Amino acid sequence: MSNLYSDFGVSDALYAYGEGLLAGLRERFARIDAVAEANQAKVLLAMQRNRVDAACFHGSTGYGYDDAGRDTLERVYADTFHTEAALVRPQLVCGTHALAVALSANLRPGDELLSPVGKPYDTLEEVIGIRPSPCSLAEYGVGYRQVDLLPDGGFDWEGIRAAIGSRTKLVTIQRSKGYALRPTLSVARIGELIAFCKSVKRDVLVMVDNCYGEFVELREPSDLGADMVVGSLIKNPGGGLAPIGGYICGTKTCVDRCAYRLSAPGLGQEVGASLDVKTSLYQGFFLAPVTVAGALKGAVFAARLYESLGFPVLPNGTESRHDIIQAVELGTPEGLIAFCAGIQAAAPVDSYVRPVPAPMPGYDSEVIMAAGAFVQGSSIELSADGPLRAPYSVYFQGGLTWYHAKLGILLSAQKLLDAGLTALPEA
Repeated sequence: MSNLYSDFGVSDALYAYGEGLLAGLRERFARIDAVAEANQAKVLLAMQRNRVDAACFHGSTGYGYDDAGRDTLERVYADTFHTEAALVRPQLVCGTHALAVALSANLRPGDELLSPVGKPYDTLEEVIGIRPSPCSLAEYGVGYRQVDLLPDGGFDWEGIRAAIGSRTKLVTIQRSKGYALRPTLSVARIGELIAFCKSVKRDVLVMVDNCYGEFVELREPSDLGADMVVGSLIKNPGGGLAPIGGYICGTKTCVDRCAYRLSAPGLGQEVGASLDVKTSLYQGFFLAPVTVAGALKGAVFAARLYESLGFPVLPNGTESRHDIIQAVELGTPEGLIAFCAGIQAAAPVDSYVRPVPAPMPGYDSEVIMAAGAFVQGSSIELSADGPLRAPYSVYFQGGLTWYHAKLGILLSAQKLLDAGLTALPEA
């Protein structure tokens, strides 16, 4: 096997070192597989209960009227996430778009949006108006307030209580860390935060940005009181097969408003062509629990390897996992670029390309992105990215199979070794 890895440029010494680390992860991997098995059963039951059949895979064009397969897929999502309704559409072009639709549909001029977990992900800053942008929520008279997490990553309960006022209409909770070096929130912690916010103001709506967290645990935030959970189909729930799309699962009232915002008032979910993507959306959702398990194993291995090489990692090699993202603080631009070069070199697509930092829409600094993906932008596929700013942290995620994730991680470390930016510990 080491000869096969050497064909990719992984040294015998690094391969042997990685195998030594993996020997101590078998129990951890077994627990990941047990969660995947339970989530696979949950998805399968939802498909059976909603009588998915071959006719569901036929696409629709034009207005998309009477698209039974589209409607059934939305019932499958609602059943899986235990919500009253779901909007699952290729017209939701990314996670940021899905979040923007959910926010703009359920906030009106004069309302206030609260983030009790600090600043949201970079691309939402312009949606909200933290960074001025045409058509932001701020332009339409929606206020914004945030309460930062405490230094230890805990919730500032008294700060949150004080921030919830008469204008607070919606609370947004970002499950994953984004480009911040803070802990990802477990479903249990999110549930605790939802309960607290609703105890302060009973009718406040709570939306959870669920990106990168689907099927990592046995429960989803919708099981613990979230009015909406929102995500991208080219992340976890698409299973690597969905070519586009996003989802919003939640109460019927919230989802109806989202559908009216996505299409037009009076039309809602009745329109929306599905074209020829439905087989991929169904099959990807079916495979998602196992695909996520492979990505999780890759994240755990990356944490263990880079931790042992002396780099700060979040979460560390023993902490519980609540999303598929692994942050590694590389400390230098050269380290960040070398890491991404290794991930790109492991790709099945565009492996010969060297990623370079560049401006990206929605970000306030240059970003480097490595992804040789079958679906452009699909971060359930092996990928890594990070902003070119101190402390030069990379955010690694994905891998349609555990074996591919393993290769990418080893190649990333090899690039750092070759550049003299790290060294293997002496035996």
